Formats: sequence, structure tokens, C-alpha cells
Amino acid sequence: MVLVFPAFLGLVLGYLAGGRIERLALLRFKHIELFFVAFLVQIVAFPFAWLPWTTNATLGTMLWLLSFALVAAGAWLNRHIFGIPVVAAGLASNVVAVGVNGGHMPALPSALAAANEHYVVSNNSARMASPHLSWLVDRWAVPNGLPFGNVYSIGDVIIAVGIVLVVVVAMGTVVPRISSTTLADERQVIGQ
Repeated sequence: MVLVFPAFLGLVLGYLAGGRIERLALLRFKHIELFFVAFLVQIVAFPFAWLPWTTNATLGTMLWLLSFALVAAGAWLNRHIFGIPVVAAGLASNVVAVGVNGGHMPALPSALAAANEHYVVSNNSARMASPHLSWLVDRWAVPNGLPFGNVYSIGDVIIAVGIVLVVVVAMGTVVPRISSTTLADERQVIGQ
């Protein structure tokens, strides 16, 4: 899933909720290099067509799983940041789907058929009609006709929600809290 879109949505929602974009500069990740290394490992595993190498499918899958481990380590070290545990839950969902289906993320044929015509099954995914734990696999698609066609899983949706939360909260938006006295007051009003 293209993670730029949830980050942009987080910016818009954060702004509308009274947050300030400049507060994002105060967000401090521990060992952010783990995320960059994970990204580089994925490029080595599944190089863009214009890069001068190819990677064996088995090695590509092992590197892909290594990149998951690096992101998981980064998420663990940054679990104090609001929203990161949600991102980690989505990541875990995807890892489970990949693990029980032979090291590839299954994509349902219905999702592939609904995806943008330019989308192709890549090295890290596989077309499967009956995957294990099918509710965790790539089962939805960006509607045909929209740019950046892709298929996505429930894990991808959870990751996107987590990214939105990270951005919105980091922008300093005020999340209303209900105190126990407020709840007691509301119960009295409802009971009368």
C-alpha cells in the first residue's frame, strides 16, 4: 500500500482538528535507521525494473521477511509514540498472512480483477484463490480507473490507520477526554 496517502490524510485531519504541521518536527523516533534499512532491503529483494540486478525468488522472500523484522524492531523501540502500536498490529497481521501462505502475500483473484489494469502481481505476492487465513490476505483493490492501482489487506488498512493516528496526534491535536465526573453527570441527565 502506498503509505503517502494515509500520511497526507493524517495531515489534513490534523490540520482540521487544530493541529500544527510544524509540530511534526518534534516527533522523535528511536533508531529510525531501522526503517530506512528495511526499505533498502526491500529494494534489494524486489528491485525496480530499471535497477541493474535481479534477485532470486527464495532470497527475495527471505530478504522481505528480514525487512519485516527490521520494521517490527523499529516499531517496538518506538511503541511510546501514539499510533505506532496500531501500525505494528497491521504489520503483524501481514506477517501472519505471509507466513501461513509460503512466504508470499496472497492476492485474491477478485481483488486482482478489480485493481487498476496496470497493477501486476509482484515478487512478494502470489495470486491464490483459496489461501490460508483468507481474511488476512490482499482482498480489496483500489477501484479500476483510479491511479496507483493496488490490492490491499486488512493489515494494510490497520497500518494506514496507525499512520493517520501518528500524524494527527504528533500535530498536537487535542483529543477530548471524558472524565469520570463528566460520565457521572451524563448518567444523571440520562436517568432523569
